[in-house]
Amino acid sequence: MDWMVLVWIVVALLLVMVTLITIAVVLYHRADFLEPKIEIDVEAIAKHNRSTLNKNRFGLWEAHIVGEAVERGATYGKLCSDLIKHQEDTFNSSIHQMIPSRRWVDFLHKVIIFFNRNMARHIPEEYRNEIYAMSLSASDEYLRYGSNYVRQLNYHAAHDIGHAMQKYMLVGCTSFAAWGKSSASGELIVARNFDFSMGEEFAKNKIVLFMEPTSGYRFVSLSWPGMMGVVSGMNEHGLSITLNALEGAIPTSSAMPISLVARHILQHASTIDEAYIIAMQFKCFVSESMLVASAKDGCAAIIEKTPSCTAIYRTNKSHILCTNHAQSEALKHQKHNRQNMATSDSPYRYARLQELFDRHAPIDVHSAINILRDTRGKGDCEIGLSNEKTLNQLVAFHSVVFEPTKLRLWVSTAPWQLGEFVCYDIGKIFRGEMANKHSYALEELTIAADEAAIAEICPRIYRFRELCDLLRTHTNERRRVEDELLREFEALNPHLFLTYDILGDYMRAMGDRVEARRLWQQALEMEIPRITERRAIERKIKKS
Repeated sequence: MDWMVLVWIVVALLLVMVTLITIAVVLYHRADFLEPKIEIDVEAIAKHNRSTLNKNRFGLWEAHIVGEAVERGATYGKLCSDLIKHQEDTFNSSIHQMIPSRRWVDFLHKVIIFFNRNMARHIPEEYRNEIYAMSLSASDEYLRYGSNYVRQLNYHAAHDIGHAMQKYMLVGCTSFAAWGKSSASGELIVARNFDFSMGEEFAKNKIVLFMEPTSGYRFVSLSWPGMMGVVSGMNEHGLSITLNALEGAIPTSSAMPISLVARHILQHASTIDEAYIIAMQFKCFVSESMLVASAKDGCAAIIEKTPSCTAIYRTNKSHILCTNHAQSEALKHQKHNRQNMATSDSPYRYARLQELFDRHAPIDVHSAINILRDTRGKGDCEIGLSNEKTLNQLVAFHSVVFEPTKLRLWVSTAPWQLGEFVCYDIGKIFRGEMANKHSYALEELTIAADEAAIAEICPRIYRFRELCDLLRTHTNERRRVEDELLREFEALNPHLFLTYDILGDYMRAMGDRVEARRLWQQALEMEIPRITERRAIERKIKKS
């Protein structure tokens, strides 16, 4: 009788599995990304459109795109076709490096299609048409992963998926705003580090995108080729927005990409209240903080959005700080936020940000940039280069400082936020006062690079990351390296916990468990960003 029960249980489980797989296959094949059925003559549109694309001497691409949705998308795609191709090549190369098996990559593609199957119905037709028109100039090399339109649309959800998996990707953005007595001029100033990284090659081509839609407000955003959403930007009314990830439940299906929500806010809001109303109109599938600053309001607030709630955090102070945890009454006590604050680097980074803010206040552009460039921990302690507890993790895709009242922004240049910060005046640009210039940059207002940090930090961190990869490879293959190289590796980044974690793994692979335990114990004495990383090291010590 017991065997019969077991057989029936196995049969039932198999039937459930078959049913679930059948449902998934059906839903996969029914995925509808609402591809526009419109005829577009890209060549004719691009020929008569007055949009431009130039690369300035600082290495920043400046794209100025005008017109209605199809016109904007077609022209942008035509102008940036080589850049979009390079970005897609880089993205796919990164995926294949992380997942060497082609079968697994193909499976991942199917999972993404299944996950994003309902996304398009949440995206306004204007943005679908714009992305479709842009996709007509994309490469046909990756058609196995979907049509050009489907791929480009799905790329707009990559940022959301990265933020949804934030606890695993170990990245975190930082932003702040000051006004009144906290600002040197008394006027609003906003600064942010955007620590979303897909590698150095992905960050190679940064686009300062000046957008003039036929409906809504003109705006500037900082993006990469093919990205029509907004992660950092400001419009002609001096309303700026920056995105910061919040931790939430792992989503089961997608909705409106958060970067397109931010885009819609920039295009249609001039005050914080208007931005909040727009944010409530869209369903998203990730949790996000949007620091919104308004020249009209003369202050900033944080709109916190989850798949089930949209809240706003205001302060009675003359400044506001934002890392990667919720601060509003509606969300700060929720389970995911409390867990995030107890286990992640966000509260530490917030405390360091407050420490630096108090030291530099009242804030001006120079002091804001100094804060964004800081590589130390609380109390100015050395906690290791690239530690996620630092404000400057040496991975930033971009950093930016906004002066909304003056309609100015300063954009970072490589390496990370250590290079020059280039100034733009969007009021002058949108009034056509700089139409005949090769670059829109106001070179006389450029903030100098941190040459000392570039000379001292960059060679060390590049070499350190190179040796990280080499040691991990040798550890996996149980191959020895010279002792001199091990000493060099430790000397490059002696205050980072990861240095000793990697060395401990190597020593265990070489059979020296005593030395491995000593190194792991040394790692535990360092500042470790996340409790999961600390527990992983503790488990290795226990097992050894």
